[in-house]
Amino acid sequence: MPAHRPAEPDISRYYTEVYVEADRLEGSPQGRLEARRTRDLLARLLPAAPADVLDVGGGPGAYAGPLAAAGYRVHLVDLVPAHVAAARSAYPLVTASVGDARALPSPDAAADATLLLGPLYHLPRQADRVAALREAARVTRPGGTVVAAAISRHAALIDLSAQGRVDEHNRQLLRAEYETGVNDPRTGFTTAFFHRPEELAADFVAAGLPTPEVYGVEGPLWPLLNALGTGSHERLFADAVACAETFERDAAIVGASAHLLAAARR
Repeated sequence: MPAHRPAEPDISRYYTEVYVEADRLEGSPQGRLEARRTRDLLARLLPAAPADVLDVGGGPGAYAGPLAAAGYRVHLVDLVPAHVAAARSAYPLVTASVGDARALPSPDAAADATLLLGPLYHLPRQADRVAALREAARVTRPGGTVVAAAISRHAALIDLSAQGRVDEHNRQLLRAEYETGVNDPRTGFTTAFFHRPEELAADFVAAGLPTPEVYGVEGPLWPLLNALGTGSHERLFADAVACAETFERDAAIVGASAHLLAAARR
């Protein structure tokens, strides 16, 4: 197995000392929209249960737990030991282990579907992202599905602008991120790469996978939900879900989502 650069040290520090990932999908309207839409998309993209799902970079199990409860056999792999411990504790039906997306311990063709819902945006170098996607393809059975998430290139500038948090200090950082895709941790997030939709598709192809279908997850209304503090029971939330579904494959709108989701058959 080829050697890889060590994972950026601030990633583990960020999720251990700075940010509580377990709260992210319920901590804001956009997080709740992301969770709802991602689960809806997975319900369409994954093979029927029971099937073997490898959730790489699955954090504390926000998606692995519900999939296991729905009858899937789920193994979670994450770089952060605290996430693995939390997933084991919260979801007894999920098995979990510490591991790197670029060098998975799983044997060839072990899963019917492999999820990469976090690793790609934590790998600034394309060679590392391609390595992670190659590993996902390796451990997925022929005919199985590889699904990967990315943060949109537009998300940081949209989000901080909507919050009124763009100032002279971070304006240049955000412009540089928008040009290169590489996030500077001084913006408040950890080391990351933010994709354009076509770049996400190119990473799949570079890894030897077919050109994926790329979906916009949240659609264009997520900043409005955050600004208004919209709850998941409110009409505007339902309208945002419907809007995201309508525009999810529209090339002119996809990049307005905070997250992208790409799927291809092995």
